[in-house]
Amino acid sequence: MSGFRHAPAELSSFVGRVEELAAVGAAVASGRVLTLTGPGGCGKTRLAMRLCQAAAGEWPDGVFWVGLEQETDGGQIGHRMAAALDVLLPTGLDPVAVLAAALRERELLVVLDNCEHVLDDAAGVVAAVLAACPRVAVVATSRSRLGVPGERVWPVPPMSLADALELFLERVDSPPAASPADDTAARAAGSQARRICDRLDRLPLALELAAGWAGALSLTQIADSLSAPFDLLDGGTRTTPFRQRTLQASMTWSHDLLDDDERVLFRRAGVFEPGFTADAVARLAELGGPGRGRLLKALRGLIDKSLVVADTTGAVARYRMLGVVRAYALDRLAEAQEDTAARDLHLDLHVSLLEGLAPLLETGKDAWRAQVGAAYPNVRAAIEWGLSRPDTARARRLAADCAWLWHLEGRGAEGVALLRRAAALGAGERGPLQARVLAALAFVLNTTEPGMEAFEVARAARELARAAGAPETARPAGPLIAIGLLATGLPEALAEARAVRDEAVQAGDGFVADCAEAFVALVHVLGDDHRQAIACFEPVVERLLRRGDRGVASFALGWWALAAARSGTLERAAELAGRAVATAEPLRDLHWTGSARVVLAEIRILQGRLQEAAAALEPMERLFDAAGRLPFITGWERTQAMLALGHDRPREAVEWCWQEVRWQDEPDAAWLAPDTQIVLAAALRRSGEEASAARVLDVLARSPVTGRMPRVRAGVLDEQALLAHESDPERALRLHHEALRIRVEHDLVFDRVASLEALALLNLRRGAVEAAGVLAGAAGRARADLGAAPRPLPSADGEDGETLRTAAERGRAMDLDAAVAYATRARGPRRRPGSGWESLTPAERSVAGLAAEGLSNPEIAARLFVSRGTVKTHLAHVYAKLQVANRTELARATSARDGEDATRTG
Repeated sequence: MSGFRHAPAELSSFVGRVEELAAVGAAVASGRVLTLTGPGGCGKTRLAMRLCQAAAGEWPDGVFWVGLEQETDGGQIGHRMAAALDVLLPTGLDPVAVLAAALRERELLVVLDNCEHVLDDAAGVVAAVLAACPRVAVVATSRSRLGVPGERVWPVPPMSLADALELFLERVDSPPAASPADDTAARAAGSQARRICDRLDRLPLALELAAGWAGALSLTQIADSLSAPFDLLDGGTRTTPFRQRTLQASMTWSHDLLDDDERVLFRRAGVFEPGFTADAVARLAELGGPGRGRLLKALRGLIDKSLVVADTTGAVARYRMLGVVRAYALDRLAEAQEDTAARDLHLDLHVSLLEGLAPLLETGKDAWRAQVGAAYPNVRAAIEWGLSRPDTARARRLAADCAWLWHLEGRGAEGVALLRRAAALGAGERGPLQARVLAALAFVLNTTEPGMEAFEVARAARELARAAGAPETARPAGPLIAIGLLATGLPEALAEARAVRDEAVQAGDGFVADCAEAFVALVHVLGDDHRQAIACFEPVVERLLRRGDRGVASFALGWWALAAARSGTLERAAELAGRAVATAEPLRDLHWTGSARVVLAEIRILQGRLQEAAAALEPMERLFDAAGRLPFITGWERTQAMLALGHDRPREAVEWCWQEVRWQDEPDAAWLAPDTQIVLAAALRRSGEEASAARVLDVLARSPVTGRMPRVRAGVLDEQALLAHESDPERALRLHHEALRIRVEHDLVFDRVASLEALALLNLRRGAVEAAGVLAGAAGRARADLGAAPRPLPSADGEDGETLRTAAERGRAMDLDAAVAYATRARGPRRRPGSGWESLTPAERSVAGLAAEGLSNPEIAARLFVSRGTVKTHLAHVYAKLQVANRTELARATSARDGEDATRTG
């Protein structure tokens, strides 16, 4: 990835400095920092830019520019560097440690421009990176040295007289004549130009300022008028302090020559952080004085006089002042006692800007993100100013409007901090604005800080908005509330999501409607209704992507991929998971990218492509290793455990599963996600800890969650059967077939293969070699058909081995449906008792338990994701097998059985 990346636009030609470029280029070295020092306006930045252009082909991993002029918080330097170098930074981890680890093997050059106002933080970042990255070189520009060990300081000298003359004459568009010796006027012009260059200490910015007046003054007039403000400087040595005073005096001279309108605009424009538009300039007319037309004319004059730089390379021209010029302008603004009024107007301007851009949130978030991102330094400054004022309402409104940028661009920590301040300042209010602020805080918290706070804040936002008679204000909190209800149960979460979706559709709120619809699809996945989930995901993902809702779209793509995998289309699942990763990565956010990579890794594991699974996780692992801490990413620990099992490292898998509840003082398996509990049980079984595995499964089997998630219920049965292979093969056979029945009933296509493989192994142990071979062969074909790598046949010796191989060939001729039918026929007669508790199927037990708790048939149907008719049929079977007549007798029988179980356990 060689080349010069994030290069700022060069808006004027670069003149001279040949010897300096050669010297600086020779001084740049891997593992070292070279600091270009000197006063503002001496040409540090332009010299560094030209150095980067010359060196772009010499660094295999590229040359990267990191501008710090707009950075007000030194703690964000690591984040700025990470963004420039495409390094993902996890929220809550040490950004410098992560950055250093990510660059350890890379060979590149980084330029940190304008370090002086964040000097200590810049020095800390540079020292940490260079200590860990021997092939990284750093060039810094600053008014003073960083103070880093091994730093090489290169004071940028004044331009040579020849270079200074060339720069000045080029800027005045008056090159010297070809034969100056024969031209008296040319000799005179050259003489005056030399006077100007010497008077201005040959400082590039001072020369640019003087050249800006060549259209209004002759060179002689410029040279003469420069004398007065510089007389006191004559006789001083040309040290840095002298040059700083030179630049100050040159700006004073240039400022004093401005007309009244230009002086007004000059000081007022200082309120803008680097980067503003002509429309913003026109709004300054609201402060009184020159009108819009006169201010725009004055802007042209300031550009001509090099006090404002115009960047016309983008779709909309943007303007900025160099840092040293802006500092001078702000002094003049304070001197005129206009700073408070100007900053208030600056705040109003950016409130209006975000309000005007709000429709793009529905039609094109990428466009919204680009425009707000370009204005963000000003937006952030406006929020901070407004939160410090007696009336904070405007700033709080602006902070709420900015939530999407913090959500989309990995700026969550900064957004949470500002929104928490805004919420605290409005804590006593009960109106719509406070509801908006809380809803925005919940939204940004959801992808920034794990835990329940986001859902609690979302609920508070909605309650406040409804009480204030403004339900639309907190509508975006609805999907977060639905997510929080997952801890209560799938039916509750599903009902909430549908209500939120229907309200949003009626209100024309496309984003909230799509978020809620994506969550409805997720609940269908959790309830193993994958056909319905896929039908929901496909249209909603396209709408989210069209709008630019990358985060929610990547989330939906990941769950769509899991639904596809469980439905048996692994190649399609892998494609969707890859799209989820590609959709999330531009957001540079750990939450979205990490979650998408976990899904991709899980699908690769299901395919048997373990190296590709590890590769999907590896970028995240590097970050966590560097930070020395594992942040929260849903499914991370379980996927690592699955990968360890795939490599036959069950003890490692056990350790990974327990990491999921590492924050608990006394970890309890019941707090693990249901899928993780099944993986833990498998890992314990394969580690020889069968009693521990049985305890985990027993707890999970009694959990209400298991009754609502058929895939989990089948997984528990399968693992319980595997534990019983040696001790009770008949019971194992019943459990495996019950698991297979559930998987067929709920269209869990890929899991049926696991059932066939488990039955093949059990049949081999029972001596049913032919049936084992047929099932193993059929499972192998099914894996290939579904896009997964085949597994080796179970081993058998002698004649049994030959029988096994021959039968496997027969099995390979079967499709999955035929293989399932064969497995059912080969089972033989059921040996479940005809009556009593042991005669109940797992589905009947679930229905009986919920009926005994007092749930109605519709409530049981919603809880178990089955029809009411199915509940009625199961209850009829339960009554017949237990010889009870109604729910009251069933409750008594259940209570008596629980008492007997407790006595036996005691």
